[in-house]
Amino acid sequence: MKNYLAILLLVITVLPSIAPAQKPAPAEIIQLQGPQNPRLGFIIHGGAGVIAKGSLTPQQEKAYRDKLEEAVLAGYKALQAGKPALDAVEIAIRILEDSPLFNAGKGAVFTHDGKNELDASIMDGKTLAAGAVAGVHRVKNPITLARAVMEKSPHVMMIGDGAEQFAAEQKIELVDPKYFWTQPRWDALQLILKEEKDKSSKPEAQGQKPKSVSRREAAELPYNKFGTVGAVALDKDGNIAAGTSTGGMTNKKYGRVGDAPIIGAGTYANNQTCGVSGTGWGEYFIRLGVARDISSLMEYRALPIQAAADLVVKRKLQGLGGDGGVIAMDKFGNIGISFNSEGMYRAYINKEGKPVVEIYGK
Repeated sequence: MKNYLAILLLVITVLPSIAPAQKPAPAEIIQLQGPQNPRLGFIIHGGAGVIAKGSLTPQQEKAYRDKLEEAVLAGYKALQAGKPALDAVEIAIRILEDSPLFNAGKGAVFTHDGKNELDASIMDGKTLAAGAVAGVHRVKNPITLARAVMEKSPHVMMIGDGAEQFAAEQKIELVDPKYFWTQPRWDALQLILKEEKDKSSKPEAQGQKPKSVSRREAAELPYNKFGTVGAVALDKDGNIAAGTSTGGMTNKKYGRVGDAPIIGAGTYANNQTCGVSGTGWGEYFIRLGVARDISSLMEYRALPIQAAADLVVKRKLQGLGGDGGVIAMDKFGNIGISFNSEGMYRAYINKEGKPVVEIYGK
């Protein structure tokens, strides 16, 4: 019996020392699971597309830069004043929605039927609550309605007439659809319709099946290079919020909805990982779940924010045939900007608290 106890004691003592040591967790995982960094962070975008250097006049470029700086500073000042990330996102996106320069709100593009259809979404990274609207025609600021859906209804998404009825009940500003009409956007539709007509008439003369203008061909036309707007914020309490708003796609057919109001495709926020807002060819963003995929790469593979964004946008999205870009921010205030198009309107607050505005690719 004494020998048995001696052997047992020896096993208990020696085995831990000869057992293989466990590998320590990667440093990135430790960092991501660490305490929240309270540094404020704010970033916005005004759409991605064919925005080559020289395609804008100096006056046009100044107008875009001024409006982006106005929006990014307004959101950042809200954060500095102690307001939550959701407020900063809404404030900045409303400024961009009210500007005819961007494809959201006032500057929305026209559908094939000559209408303006607006989509938007917003998400709270603290609770994973989200709200979205799609296919509205009279809501002046769809991002505000999306937030109301999140905070004042049991739903995540509302569409069309029902969403506008809810907007009226919540006393959210409604306008005449004529408010959204702008000459450049109308001209863009007419040019695409003409392109469709010209392309369909030529093959018919040769006895071939007519073809319409493809999404990629339309994107390459000089009048269809401005897109969706979005914002991501990190507030003093470490909460992340993201939002996106758009007028959709020029010449889109009846009932089409893109990625902007789809949680996980065009918008996503999670305090444990990051916030993301996307812009680009919506069908591909939906199929890949772009925004959620970036968050998942950080959560499950511990990728840094920029690496995760690049993997999704420059490999997965581009590999599938989609174009566009994203802005993203992690829980420490690090930002990621990735796009596979020639340019993307974007602005952010750097580590010194100064606004940085960029348009073209590097």
